[in-house]
Amino acid sequence: MSAAAFIAGVACVQSPDARTGEARGVYGGTIVISTSADADILFPPLTLSVQGKQIGDQIFDNLADVGASLNTVGDAGFKPRLARGWRWSPDSSWVEFDIDPMARWHDGAAVTATDVEFTYRLVKDTALASPLASSLDEVDSVSTPAPLTARVWLHRHPPDVFFKIASPVVILPAHLLRHTKVDLLRSSAFARHPVGSGRFRFLKWDSGSSVVLTADSGNYRGRPAADRVIWVVGRDYNTAALRFLSGGADFLDLVKPEFIDRAAEGDRHVVKSIPSLSYGYAAFNLRDSRGRKPHPIFADRAVRRALVMAVDRAALVRNVFDTLGVVGHGPVTRALPTSDTTIGLAYDTVAAGRALDSAGWVRGATGMRARHGVPLSFALMVPSSSAIRLRFAVLLQEQWRRIGADVRIDQLELSTFGSRLEARDFDAVLNAWQIDPDPASIRDEWMRRENRRGGFNYVSYSSATFDALVDSAAEESDPRRSIALYRRAYRQLTEDAPAMWLYELRNVFGVSKHIQPTGMRPDAWWANLADWRVLAAK
Repeated sequence: MSAAAFIAGVACVQSPDARTGEARGVYGGTIVISTSADADILFPPLTLSVQGKQIGDQIFDNLADVGASLNTVGDAGFKPRLARGWRWSPDSSWVEFDIDPMARWHDGAAVTATDVEFTYRLVKDTALASPLASSLDEVDSVSTPAPLTARVWLHRHPPDVFFKIASPVVILPAHLLRHTKVDLLRSSAFARHPVGSGRFRFLKWDSGSSVVLTADSGNYRGRPAADRVIWVVGRDYNTAALRFLSGGADFLDLVKPEFIDRAAEGDRHVVKSIPSLSYGYAAFNLRDSRGRKPHPIFADRAVRRALVMAVDRAALVRNVFDTLGVVGHGPVTRALPTSDTTIGLAYDTVAAGRALDSAGWVRGATGMRARHGVPLSFALMVPSSSAIRLRFAVLLQEQWRRIGADVRIDQLELSTFGSRLEARDFDAVLNAWQIDPDPASIRDEWMRRENRRGGFNYVSYSSATFDALVDSAAEESDPRRSIALYRRAYRQLTEDAPAMWLYELRNVFGVSKHIQPTGMRPDAWWANLADWRVLAAK
């Protein structure tokens, strides 16, 4: 069976009960998730890895969660979490959240408005350097007019402000963290043994091996359907995939084309959700490794554009993903209405060669290029835990070699990769990104103001035109005009080529017949993990 034929249909996990319409199954049991990478940290304001977020989102709660429609304009469709309700002031200068009086931290303490005030102040603290800080840019302060009432005061009220303040930032227990110095939180005991208010409690973390969560049976939002969820970590993707295929795990969050047929056999099947919010890209550092001077190669826009034009991205995506991925066309995926598949620099090796010639990079006797005796040579940084990115790295190395660029692949352990990325200590990088449903989140990665410690603008891209277009799009209340402005911003970014958009992933999951997943959203398959049922004893 081909991958294309197989993913054309979604296998049914379990039929509903004819009388009640509810899925058949019982509470209890264990769900084992096979993953190829460990969590980085379980302190949400500093979490960077997808695995860390998957786990953290089970332990902690936000005030309100974006609904299935992924609407980020206004507060329509948002689902209550710690806030059972909210209200706006007549002039929209504040929004007031009513904390659920039944909400408890896993140590038994009540969740209060003080926890909201503490969390927002901590995330905005520059000493913490949280990547989430920009989500609270419009927050002036938080007051607590009553023990269970948190009033969030705003500088302004842009269309997506409710999403930003209510959804990305989870609330932390002030009584457990307020006495720890901010600069010590990353290495604190709490970051390894977190205490949250979510439907699962943290049980244990064996680094490089597994993370175990257990049901919070008395949770204010209801007991999880499963007793436990375990993330089992493999040393690489193949290890993780084979664990699932052999029956050692119930869920695999990515089934590659070569495993589709095997995943369809026996007591497993594939569930798909198209499109996703995940994409991969190669980015060029516009500053040198110390961040003090322009990069000797990538500061030149013409060189960056030539390197993009030299790559047959469609061929690379087919090679790596078969039909389970598509070529990327900008810093958002097809899941968002702002996506524009007409943008992008065309594959043209002749034009790429001419551009490099014009920029003074001349081929030598070996076929490699140099300018004023300096070779066109750079390192491509990639995490060793990602087989997908390693494969792309090898393919890119060969395609760039053909136009005279000598590329070294710098494979790094995940934590080192993350540290180097944050320090801007690299030439080029193969990175993967999970976007927010809010198109304004593009500012977090590419705006000039995010070129700072804790910011995601790792390549120091700077364009006043891009910034102005995105700001205008984010402030525009007319959806059609907003989409048009976003697309102009994407085109500007793509033409400047600080990065080359490689691929968008299709969500293709391996699921055992023993479990029934529900509510798998494009932005986070794990969003409703607490409602997944174990359907058969193992």
